Amino acid sequence: MSNHAHIGPSSADAHGIDVQTALRKLDPELFRFIQQLARAEQLLVATDYDGTIAPIVDSPAHAYPKEESVQALRALAELENTTSAVISGRSLRDLAAMSRLPREVHLVGSHGGETDTDFEESLSRSEQHALSNLRHGLASVHAAMPTLNIEPKPSGAAIHLRGLEGAQRRQAEDAVARLEALSGVRSVRGKEVVDLTVVDSTKGDALNKLRRRLGQPTVLYIGDDASDEPAFASLGEADLGLKVTEAAAENRHGGESAPGAETAAQFLLSGPSEVALVLSSVVALRRAWLFGKEAVPIERYTLLSNGTTTALVDPTAQISWLPHPLPHSNSLFSEILGSDDAGYFSVVPAREPNALPISQRYRDATHILETRWQQVSVTDYLAPVAEADPAGSAVLVRTLKGEGEALIRFAPRPDYGAYPVRLKLTDRGVRVRGATEAVELVAPGVQFKVIQDGESETAVARVKLEDSAPVVLALILGAAENTAAAVLEDEAAVRAAAKEASREWVGKLSLPEQSRDRVGRSALTLRGLCHAPTGGILAAATTSLPEGIGGVRNWDYRYTWLRDGALTASALVDLGSAAEARGFLAWLETIIEQAAEQGLTVEELRPLYAVDGSPLVTEAVLEHLPGYAGSRPVRVGNAAEHQVQLDVFGPIADLIVSLARFDGTLSDSHWSLLEALVQAVANRWHQADHGIWEARRAPKHNVYTKVMCWQTVDRALAAAEEFGRPAGAGWPQLREDIKNDVCSKGFNSTVGAFTVAYGEEDLDSACLFVGLSGMLPADDERFRATVDAVERSLREGPTVFRYRYDDGLPGLEGGFHICTSWLIESLQMVGRTADARNLFSRMEALIGPTGMLPEEYDPVAERHLGNTPQAYSHIGHIKAALALSE
Repeated sequence: MSNHAHIGPSSADAHGIDVQTALRKLDPELFRFIQQLARAEQLLVATDYDGTIAPIVDSPAHAYPKEESVQALRALAELENTTSAVISGRSLRDLAAMSRLPREVHLVGSHGGETDTDFEESLSRSEQHALSNLRHGLASVHAAMPTLNIEPKPSGAAIHLRGLEGAQRRQAEDAVARLEALSGVRSVRGKEVVDLTVVDSTKGDALNKLRRRLGQPTVLYIGDDASDEPAFASLGEADLGLKVTEAAAENRHGGESAPGAETAAQFLLSGPSEVALVLSSVVALRRAWLFGKEAVPIERYTLLSNGTTTALVDPTAQISWLPHPLPHSNSLFSEILGSDDAGYFSVVPAREPNALPISQRYRDATHILETRWQQVSVTDYLAPVAEADPAGSAVLVRTLKGEGEALIRFAPRPDYGAYPVRLKLTDRGVRVRGATEAVELVAPGVQFKVIQDGESETAVARVKLEDSAPVVLALILGAAENTAAAVLEDEAAVRAAAKEASREWVGKLSLPEQSRDRVGRSALTLRGLCHAPTGGILAAATTSLPEGIGGVRNWDYRYTWLRDGALTASALVDLGSAAEARGFLAWLETIIEQAAEQGLTVEELRPLYAVDGSPLVTEAVLEHLPGYAGSRPVRVGNAAEHQVQLDVFGPIADLIVSLARFDGTLSDSHWSLLEALVQAVANRWHQADHGIWEARRAPKHNVYTKVMCWQTVDRALAAAEEFGRPAGAGWPQLREDIKNDVCSKGFNSTVGAFTVAYGEEDLDSACLFVGLSGMLPADDERFRATVDAVERSLREGPTVFRYRYDDGLPGLEGGFHICTSWLIESLQMVGRTADARNLFSRMEALIGPTGMLPEEYDPVAERHLGNTPQAYSHIGHIKAALALSE
């Protein structure tokens, strides 16, 4: 799925973290080590100061730390089971003043000798005597060399030798030697500085004391000097030592054999900027691990749909997401975005409210979901809307059965929980006061009480269940009184009718032998993303489920992308259902008519629209929501509508031809649309665009876009031949020109594959369409080489990444399920059937227990990412299964 990038100013990540930059700039082995380190149960991150988080400067008084490192250390100190520290040769008072770090960050001065500002009171009598002699000697040196930089410390002093040459250098070295000879004085030599102290302590001692006090956490230590070597030497196998050195320019690996940088540290860094990058990456990856491990896995949310309204149910039968009256409207329940305060609707066993269900499954081939505990079961569905009810109304039905007692909590929070909610008890249930649309929970026989729940009110009830007398909860949204009346009169009959209609639809599909039931579920999921009243098709049911836990790649997918909608409809046509395609093309023709009224042509269509054709709301951030697993910002609206995406014509043309072949006829309106699409391609195919992935960077001559322009003309020529329509005189040459352009400029001989854009070397899985589209045959060596390159460079285990290049956005993302499916199709196409089947099996193993596929999968954290359920992912699943069944 495209990342639907935010084009205008975006909310910056709280700590300026750019893991994508770290992945690109750091040694790959080091980055993998950091990823594992960030997942430690307990973590201590400690650094030196000068030369590490602050640059080496001529005057130590001007060595201020890099702001990014300060922010990162502060952020680490705020995380659970995480400690940050600075262990420096500076005095503790100087370190505190210069670093500007908060009290939560542990500061250790004087090479581990100072952990308290009342340090001198803790010295023994012999140490105090040695300190007195050292200070007397320092005074004599200062009198003899008044320009020598002597930095007083509670335990001694640091003598800075930087910039000294010739006789002055020799004089200073002689003075240091005399001071080192004093009884009880110890020296620690670093880069152009000698620390003289009366305390026998090293940074290694300080680090060990700190880790013992914290319960032996895993340690990351970063330093730059010989005085840091005892700390590096103290590290264990699970720890990580990084040394800042000029030798990093030639070699990134440490160890005793590292040329020019003999050290016990495992890796080398080039300077404070790379230190800041490492620290920021640790923050991002640590946050992702800590917050992500507690969140409900995205693939465990299950879709409810009746063709007009969508909702998501979590594994414990909690309604966690329900936008209304349109799919992109504000949500009544938004708990999925990180907070109970955003609204939920739960039913659990009263005796064991935290007990996990025994099972959760769809009833047969339907969107009716059953969740079962030992003594309680909940059946959820969105009732078919009665014809007499107005558009946009809905009824969510929850039927409770069993032998125990159920606890119901109804916490509606309209507008994503942006303001306090008041509830009113009625003679038939609970009504939400002051909502934009009517919201009422009707529950015959259930006695609710309203409790204060933070700033809002929640309705709570306990109800005794009987298998013979189900308890029906009907949540009425809008004016769905006729639908509600039918549910309350005979819920079983309404459910049976919904079940029969769904099973009849699935029964007419031509499902492949390969994974028949799972493909049927993917088809039902795609149908659930189709908005029957308008014909628009959602890219996904949710907003802002992250592409990286704790990151900022969080987008609103509750809209109709021309590309995504056409691909969804086409996948359903392939399975034998054409109603969705007809509805989508009718929707598109309405969009085109509305554009024409504004003086716009087909080539000027936006890449996405709301399902009802209305303008998208300006992309905005919901600041009050913490986001799924702490992933912020939470966005509504999508600024990608302003991008130029010239590839959209190809999938639409392909859909028109597929539908015509299914129907056995090509309508005049669809032929006219094909002609307009070809004309749009003729006018603009040579232009640069943002491409399928909507990269947040300057437009480029994207190979996938050019291939889709070729596909547009190719499909139009095929339609003309098959259905007796007059092809344009210049169409054959246009098709040939585009193909020649792609082959001459899109194939990179250095890389040995087609690449993302003309003149670039980065791979892109979408380039597989040079073959999948039919532009090149399966035996073309350039296509086969591209398949090999994508598999080699973009595949990781069961998933395939879109690309590896910098797309202008911070943070990491997972592999895309649809990219995995493209590789499966390509492997099958070039005759590698066994490999294709193996990858398909691994992809299917990732499907959620109720058949849901989000957008992405992180093979390192073994976690799904992105909005759900994702049309692209289910399209890919269907297309791959069909390819393997041919």
